[in-house]
Amino acid sequence: MITAIAWRNVWRQPTRTLLSVTGMSFTSMLLVFMVSFQFGSYDTMKESMLGINDGYGQFQAEGYNDSPDMATTLEQPYKIAERAREIGGIDAAAVRANGFGLLAHGERSFAAAIIGLDPEADPQVAKISTMIKSGRPLQPDDDASIVLGEGLARNLRLELGDQVTLLGSAVDGSVAADVLTLVGIFGAGVPELDRQIAQMPLSRFDETFFMEGTAHLVAVKGSDLPHVERKSGELENIAAEFGATYLSWDVLRPEVKQAISLDQSTAILVYGTLVIVVVFVILNTLYMSVLERTREFGMLLALGMKPAQIGRMVWVEMVFLSVLGAGSGIVLGIALTAYFQNVGIGIEGMGDVYAEWGLPSRFYPIMTIERVLVGPVAIVGSIALLGIIPYRRVLRLEPVEAMAG
Repeated sequence: MITAIAWRNVWRQPTRTLLSVTGMSFTSMLLVFMVSFQFGSYDTMKESMLGINDGYGQFQAEGYNDSPDMATTLEQPYKIAERAREIGGIDAAAVRANGFGLLAHGERSFAAAIIGLDPEADPQVAKISTMIKSGRPLQPDDDASIVLGEGLARNLRLELGDQVTLLGSAVDGSVAADVLTLVGIFGAGVPELDRQIAQMPLSRFDETFFMEGTAHLVAVKGSDLPHVERKSGELENIAAEFGATYLSWDVLRPEVKQAISLDQSTAILVYGTLVIVVVFVILNTLYMSVLERTREFGMLLALGMKPAQIGRMVWVEMVFLSVLGAGSGIVLGIALTAYFQNVGIGIEGMGDVYAEWGLPSRFYPIMTIERVLVGPVAIVGSIALLGIIPYRRVLRLEPVEAMAG
């Protein structure tokens, strides 16, 4: 009965009810969109930056990430990659070896990071292997071939088909020397990568640097980053089995994690302020409504209705209003977010800046149940919790005093 009376009372002042519902609806819509866009941008940022070269996670020998050394290797990298691919949702695992060397052509020479990769498996993990500007990527039957970043190729004044001399330090400390033919030039759009990275077949890298079947890391990738994160426990078990360590994305790219954490702190402050302002504005309106109905409550008390029953009725009215406002806001927020999920949001003139970090020119909100509900639920929950204020006032009412106003 109290619920039916509360629902009727909500619509006794339709103008006030509609204004309250509209305010909560608009705020809920904004929260649904803003949270989905913000966390969707985080997902895009992480997947774009990691997808260029790192992968969504890596197996490494203990200590290699902190102090990369040629001698710090994985003893059974191919078995690790095979085991990783057996995990559901892990779509690819690629073995890699890393080295540093001096590349020379004619009288020009530049230092470079030399990556030995599997031409068949690596493109499934890292986009950099497919970002070919001219020539072709490495192929499974390649031997004395090399692919360079466009900045590095330009500095060495190399053209496709030219030979480049490689000098470096092998695993055992001896000199690693080779002569390779340039078959492709990639452009990742990130100057730091384009000026420093050279790729060669893993089999040739193994011979040149005397790796003897070892490697430095196994990079993994799945259908999406959150899925790989959920499989981190299984991946860590595989690492432990082979005496290695598994590094998740936040360890591989701590600067990205720090940037996201800083942005989240600011966003939480903004969202919290928005929720608090709206809740107190609505609560003030509802409290004034209670004060206006003091005589009505006195009449109900005189007729035998208990103060706790009247208090519950007022509380249910507030919950009805908040649910109506938040519910309509969720519907509007989903519609707005769905639209921008298709068209994206770009900032004029920022494309080049984003490209330097390996980011796309447009960002897209991504909806999940948690992102859609967190804001509206916070509003409803806050109003339901603070509804104890008018509830307590009703409990203190005396029939005669209340009817006297």
